[in-house]
Amino acid sequence: MYGLGEGRVVVGCGGFTCQDAEMPPHACAVDPDGLARWCLEHLGSPPAEEIFRSGHLSAVIGLRLADGREVVVKVRPAAPRIAVCVEVQRRLFQAGYPCPEPLTGAAPFGGDIATAEVYIPGGSVLPGADVAAAAFAEAFARLIRLVPSPAEVSALAPAPSWAAWNHAGNGLWPRSEDSDVDLDEVSGAEWIDDAGRRARDRLRIGASGAVIGHCDWLADNLRWSGDTLQVVHDWDSVTADSEDVLVGFAAALYSTIDADKLATVEDTRRFLVAYGHARGRDLSADELHRAWAAGVWTRAYDAKFQHATGRPITSLSEDEARERLRRAGTPPDELTRATR
Repeated sequence: MYGLGEGRVVVGCGGFTCQDAEMPPHACAVDPDGLARWCLEHLGSPPAEEIFRSGHLSAVIGLRLADGREVVVKVRPAAPRIAVCVEVQRRLFQAGYPCPEPLTGAAPFGGDIATAEVYIPGGSVLPGADVAAAAFAEAFARLIRLVPSPAEVSALAPAPSWAAWNHAGNGLWPRSEDSDVDLDEVSGAEWIDDAGRRARDRLRIGASGAVIGHCDWLADNLRWSGDTLQVVHDWDSVTADSEDVLVGFAAALYSTIDADKLATVEDTRRFLVAYGHARGRDLSADELHRAWAAGVWTRAYDAKFQHATGRPITSLSEDEARERLRRAGTPPDELTRATR
């Protein structure tokens, strides 16, 4: 399956009509005539065949054009940051990083915005379990080395919600892109709020200069040829933050033996060690604390969203939150116990 997280949910959909009731309406509502016109105008050729349709926050449509090229068109709500994400992806491709080549900039699609890139199929969802930590960490370190600096591109704000620990709102949690639920108004599972608050408070201490990175380093967004990285997808998940925060997100979100299971505490530790080796300098004690705190925050955000929408809480457990907070240098003994 084409690895496109596009907001942490990937659901397949065949043909120009949605075949899966679970797929969000936005991913199914792309008008085929409008798509054909857009492709002809921006790619010089209309679609001849639809290869796949998937997505969550975006409609992600694989197409074979009449001229034989295979492309992926992404349609999503208009936002200024999308053009910057495409520019970052273009520069990384030109620098030799394994990402799809952008074929267009961000162009209007009705009231939305669309982009196109080369279709790169195939690849395995995970490298070998014994090398996963090093493989994912080295791929992330290479990205950080090659990415442009924030000063070279326009602003990437706002960050995607699961990375927006320092959002401009008054509450603890930012608003999700795909829900009107105010997480700050949802009661229950107080330990999640406490974990997120403690992680955020730690992240507010000792921040370094911002770099650009990928904030959704889930296994489904990467593909491997053996233990070699083949391609990284979902470049809408580009944001700017301090390096330790971005590394902390990645270390907490990747997988080792099952793409549906996030990193364990030990998996995260191995990633952080491997990242230091890959960049040629171990993370300092402060960087490690902030990296652990970032991982707590992003997984607590997902856990809070799961709780708020009545889903099983799978992104973080109370015991794991305590251990991760301990490694972040934040005393976990006052963490509010969950209501059982």
